[in-house]
Amino acid sequence: MGYYSSMIILIPAILFAMYAQGKVSSAYRRYANVRNTTGMTGAQVARLILDANGLSDVPINRIPGNLTDNYNPMRRTMNLSDAVYATPSVASISIAAHEAGHAIQHSNAYAPLKFRNAIVPVVNIGSMAAWPLLFIGLIIGPGTGDLLFNLGVVLFMSVVVFHIVTLPVELDASKRAIAQLVSVGAVTTEQETDAAQKVLSAAALTYIAALAMAVANLLRIFLMRRN
Repeated sequence: MGYYSSMIILIPAILFAMYAQGKVSSAYRRYANVRNTTGMTGAQVARLILDANGLSDVPINRIPGNLTDNYNPMRRTMNLSDAVYATPSVASISIAAHEAGHAIQHSNAYAPLKFRNAIVPVVNIGSMAAWPLLFIGLIIGPGTGDLLFNLGVVLFMSVVVFHIVTLPVELDASKRAIAQLVSVGAVTTEQETDAAQKVLSAAALTYIAALAMAVANLLRIFLMRRN
């Protein structure tokens, strides 16, 4: 199977990724317009959760963009996008709590997170170098080309491993988020808890889609190698 004909393998993963992105956008739009009963913003809820878990030294920064929220384990900082930081919506506090979940994971030395952080340098190299090596290997052909192609395969497998370990890390962060939202009183009704769960469940689909895309690409590479 050639390079272009092998693209058909990606179609199911691409369709699933589109579906996942649509679910995230839909859930976010819906609950970004639903004010939480406490009237707290994402930043306020994140601060409550961090402080309740002995992480008062972790700063919360406001960053530009939409859904650019993240926790940086190297700098031990939480970064919330404009809307999440300042809006008292169910969506905002759900996303903020998820990032706080990552901070708690880091504080507790959660093993999958430690492993993911440890392989990031290798994954960064793999994501940049894998495809060039694969293409060059195909062009050169037997001998040196096979060696380069196989090296590209190994590097790309590191990317797949990263996506595999990312899934439990993100699911655990969301599980912690729901528990913390309830614990600090940021959600006060069963309806709000269910809404927060829907936001985070939709977000989880994007990580499943990313894994599916990586696995599909790896399968495609193996088929190219066989032929």
